[in-house]
Amino acid sequence: MKDFAKEFKSFIATGNMVELAVAVILGTAIGAVIKSFTDGIMMQIVAAIFGKPDFSDVTIVLREDVGTAVVDGVETSVDSELQIGLFVNALISLLLTGLVLFMMVKAYNRMKRKQEEEAPAGPTEVELLTEIRDALAARN
Repeated sequence: MKDFAKEFKSFIATGNMVELAVAVILGTAIGAVIKSFTDGIMMQIVAAIFGKPDFSDVTIVLREDVGTAVVDGVETSVDSELQIGLFVNALISLLLTGLVLFMMVKAYNRMKRKQEEEAPAGPTEVELLTEIRDALAARN
């Protein structure tokens, strides 16, 4: 049991585990930001264009009165319908989420590339070997 505890502690303490935990937490936070952007800003633009904030009530009735359901104590008839609006909402959300993620990754790559360009170039392998050779020659 002692070895198991030591192995588990080693597993938890590795950098990969900590990096994974940070990635999951940041992913959750970024997901919340993207959802609020999509719902609060982009879907409102869609609402201004199409006149509705979402399409969840857009359906195609396949067959009317296929059964009954009790809603708030009242029995109502139920239709068989394709809920196309829910699919359209999910599709718009997916496209907007993909767009936001694409823009974030593009900005990150641009920032990373700029940092790499600013980093001073070190000596090449040949220059290092030449310095080592000259230092060894100077010692003898």
